[in-house]
Amino acid sequence: MGAGVIKSDGGGGGRRRRRSGRGSSAVMSEINVTPFVDVMLVLLIIFMVAAPLLTVGVPVELPETSAAALPTEQEEPLTITLTEGGRLLLQTSDVARDGLITQLRAIAAERESQRVFLRADSAVPYGDVAQIMGALQAGGFSEISFVHDTGGPALNGTDG
Repeated sequence: MGAGVIKSDGGGGGRRRRRSGRGSSAVMSEINVTPFVDVMLVLLIIFMVAAPLLTVGVPVELPETSAAALPTEQEEPLTITLTEGGRLLLQTSDVARDGLITQLRAIAAERESQRVFLRADSAVPYGDVAQIMGALQAGGFSEISFVHDTGGPALNGTDG
């Protein structure tokens, strides 16, 4: 990617160059951008492939409903996840059920919003979801929103 050397063969084709006093080769002062473009295209492809892999989440089979999505907030939403296997996660870290209310109270004291998103696998029994909702309210969060996938039955005779 720097300056190159052009050897003069003495033929009539090509550009005319002045001869320097040091022989028949002259320094080429043009920049070759082809390697630079090649590297940038490779980096672009790497980032395009890697970007979707950066979104890390806990795999949960969410139930489907016909309700629309809620508008977003400025503050990062607090998320509680209940998996089919019974794991309880606060954001992305495991939480013991008996220590959940204590952690929620500490978090509620630092947050402006009382909204929390509850993600529960569709195979989790309703009683387990109700227990977590009670713990959320006892922990200081009064705005509990269920996270679900769209496109489910509308219960009015139509789908979606």
